[in-house]
Amino acid sequence: MRKKRSILIIALLFAIISNSFTTNRTDSVYLFAYATTKNHNYNGLHFAWSTDAKTWSPIGPEHSYIKSDYGTWGAQKKMFTPFLIQDNNKLWHLLWSLNNDDDVFAHAAVDDLILWRRQSYPKATEGKNCLMPEVSYDKSTNSYKIVWFSTTGGDTTYYSNSTKDFKNYSPTKQVDKSEYKNLRRSFDISGNMEIGTLHKVSKKEVDKLIAENIKVVEREKLWAETTSEDNVRFKNLKPLNISITANGNNSMQISEQLIGIFFEDINYAADGGIYAELIENRGFEYDESDKKGRDKSWNSFKAWSTKGDINHKIEASDPLHENNPHYVILKTDQTNGSLLNSGFNGIPVKKGDNYNFSLFANLKSTKKIKLEVRLVNNSGDILSKTTVKNIKSGWKQYKATLKSNQTEDNAQLEIVIPKSTEVALDMISLFPEKTFKRRKNGLRADLAKLLEDVNPKFIRFPGGCLAHGDGIGNIYHWKNTIGPLEARKPQRNIWGYNQSAGLGYFEYFQFCEDVGAQPIPIVAAGVPCQNSSCGGAGQQGGIPMDEMDAYVQDVLDLVEWANGSTDTYWGKQRALAGHPEPFNLKYIGVGNEDLITDIFEERFMMIYNALKEKHPEIIVIGTVGPWFEGTDYREGWALAKRENIPMVDEHYYRPPGWFIYNQDYYDSYDRTKSKVYLGEYAAHLPNRHNNIETALAEALYLTAVERNGDIVEMTSYAPLLAKEGFTQWNPDLIYFNNTEVKPTPGYEVQKMYGNNVGDNYIFSKTNFNKEYDASVTNRFGSSVVRDTKNNVVYIKLVNMLPVETTVNYDLKNINLSSNEATLLQLTGEPSDRKVEPIESKINIAKKFEITIPKYSFTIIKINTK
Repeated sequence: MRKKRSILIIALLFAIISNSFTTNRTDSVYLFAYATTKNHNYNGLHFAWSTDAKTWSPIGPEHSYIKSDYGTWGAQKKMFTPFLIQDNNKLWHLLWSLNNDDDVFAHAAVDDLILWRRQSYPKATEGKNCLMPEVSYDKSTNSYKIVWFSTTGGDTTYYSNSTKDFKNYSPTKQVDKSEYKNLRRSFDISGNMEIGTLHKVSKKEVDKLIAENIKVVEREKLWAETTSEDNVRFKNLKPLNISITANGNNSMQISEQLIGIFFEDINYAADGGIYAELIENRGFEYDESDKKGRDKSWNSFKAWSTKGDINHKIEASDPLHENNPHYVILKTDQTNGSLLNSGFNGIPVKKGDNYNFSLFANLKSTKKIKLEVRLVNNSGDILSKTTVKNIKSGWKQYKATLKSNQTEDNAQLEIVIPKSTEVALDMISLFPEKTFKRRKNGLRADLAKLLEDVNPKFIRFPGGCLAHGDGIGNIYHWKNTIGPLEARKPQRNIWGYNQSAGLGYFEYFQFCEDVGAQPIPIVAAGVPCQNSSCGGAGQQGGIPMDEMDAYVQDVLDLVEWANGSTDTYWGKQRALAGHPEPFNLKYIGVGNEDLITDIFEERFMMIYNALKEKHPEIIVIGTVGPWFEGTDYREGWALAKRENIPMVDEHYYRPPGWFIYNQDYYDSYDRTKSKVYLGEYAAHLPNRHNNIETALAEALYLTAVERNGDIVEMTSYAPLLAKEGFTQWNPDLIYFNNTEVKPTPGYEVQKMYGNNVGDNYIFSKTNFNKEYDASVTNRFGSSVVRDTKNNVVYIKLVNMLPVETTVNYDLKNINLSSNEATLLQLTGEPSDRKVEPIESKINIAKKFEITIPKYSFTIIKINTK
């Protein structure tokens, strides 16, 4: 049915194009390229066409054929005054201004005005803005001359450089105003005067541009379909009857590690989340810069307060460790005083549970003191107390245990400082004794158990955008996150808060081992996040090339730390942390959603080639940008194919309709090229809720992914965790607060898939016993996989229709060992946001019938001989 839909769209496009030829038979027309100021200049390049250069027909009317990738979303990504030119090889070049401040311009090239190549941002005049660049061809030098102007105050200065290939440019020089030719034209487009460039092109070229716009409009309509219109869309639809034949002799080997999890510290997923530390800002390292100065209360004393006659100040001289420079000095006079911490929106404690307390102290006198440590509620009632004795001068760690006498969701930690005392404190910590697997410096047990229950075959960390950071200075360096906690280096989190690095690479690898998952660390590809707003706009800059060798060595050292023997330097560091045996690292991801620019490629290849030479056993995972199509996707795949990169990381967040109508997405992938890791995906409704509708769209799509399990090796939903009240991104798989965990329907789908995996895909044939269009057939999906190790067959059935479906199954060449099977079923109304699957037993045979509820995901587990 999908083919029929495609044929209809093609026919529609052909009819429109044919009509345009019959109504206007001229062989050439005028094409006008321009960008409007609408939507704050975010809309990119537009086209209009005309037969006489007087009356113009805008295409779309303002379809975007290319958008600027420069800088951060929301503030940059703008296109001003584009200038289009075609070279002697029929290749189009587009230059544009990016903003009114930066000293660069933008360039991109394209063959057909539709499938644009990578963008670049060449330097114009150091320290001066670059406005309205225009290009002309110089036959005498076989080069292109670029002229622009800069404004400073009321002064305007003109500059120029030249290029033969739009990659290498001559030095910029100041020129006379007369060299700026004002080559742009102005035309009235739909009542607005627009500025751009005029071109004579064939009518066929315009027809292709029109067809591209129509294709995008039509598919967007399909992808925008939601269940809210089902009562109209399927008003006359009756319950379906479907026949499915699964032939056990017609099968293929597929990946056994299709389902994993991706962890990124977003939405307070780490500190205040799965990392079990209960003290916020334990090292006094919060800084206004974490939030870019937007919150003046976000400082070194955040989450702390004092009580009684006590003074405090934050110091940085003579610190506990250079990576953790700040600490607090407390001074009392005639009476005791207290230092209190409110935790991450409260400290939750349970009656009868033990909590491990520690701090570093440095007494500023020769006498010894003792500190009373308490857990108190908001009324000041003491829930638990203990004494830390023999505190003396010189930095030293002190430990104690607190046992709560009642359950309290919003406790505080109180440290009582005796009178006439001056003492420095740092790294004040409180951990529940009952962490996941009772690990020291461990994870919150209930959240970690939810992740373990997915049965993930791998865990990707630490990001995401977190890995390559907001600017070069914010790139995540794994070496800053290992070793003693006081020696780890906190830094600003790209998502707008602070990361303590308490949950670091050792803890990530340990958790992977604890749940039986492969670790997949992601390292930056030598460039920052494409959404960077610090240290330069966008990825026009990367780690300086004279620093790249050291960075590449850091990546190689990671392999040694994870896999090296204790005779190696980094293997010994791992052993000193408590893990002498190797972690058996097999994968490293290099890059994340990067702009595939020349700067990216140069640095990526340095890392990739070094890993290939030094550690050929490591599977490198490349990146193909943040979308399922577009320039980064095409350029990333071209790089992967050219360099034989073993695997690439694809990302896409799309509406449920996209998943419904793109189940053939991987069917045509080249099986001889790179494998695919679908590292981030989710179905997004306009309200950003995760509910039955989004979960079923993902379940439906995963049946198609299983069918392509020979090319798609791994998948992971994203983001994973979100703390209520501290969420930067929705939807997420698991929501939580300090005392509750709230798995979503999407989590239940991941868990159902993760616990019912196979290594062998059994091909099946589905017959609808009535003719239906694609809106019906694409909302029903099925897959059959076999676990050859345990002799189990799993049948998965997804029904996204508002009517029940009766399925007549024929299990051809599948030998049953029992007539009883396990049924696992998730169902509800599309808007349901809390639901759990129900397990039961059913009778089956070689041929059996089962009725699947509306809006449901069903798994049938069958034991075989």
